[in-house]
Amino acid sequence: MLELTAVETVACCSPLMSTPLSQEAAEGIAPLLKALADPVRLRLMSLVAAHENAEACVCDLNDAFDLSQPTISHHLKVLHQVGLLDRSKRGTWVYYRARPEALAAVATLFGGGQATALTPSAVCR
Repeated sequence: MLELTAVETVACCSPLMSTPLSQEAAEGIAPLLKALADPVRLRLMSLVAAHENAEACVCDLNDAFDLSQPTISHHLKVLHQVGLLDRSKRGTWVYYRARPEALAAVATLFGGGQATALTPSAVCR
């Protein structure tokens, strides 16, 4: 049986508002949403995606948090494992790059650009 990553499972799904998820699809997507549900990881995802070329070194991210570098690295590893970030090692540093197709798949899951009652101003206070 073919094993899909959380991002691949999301990419294969219809938006939640059009078709109910199967048990299997929900179980495949849950790790991705769980990874993003942590405030530190959500903020890290945002920092990497907003960084120049959607790529950042761990050393660029440490100052944004009152956490140790190993803790930051752990959170980045979780985001990488679910498929939201790619990583490459350059010398002693690890660089993380946001995967636009993964972010697009998450957006699609929730209906993409469809209008909803939640606006950025209502969510981002």
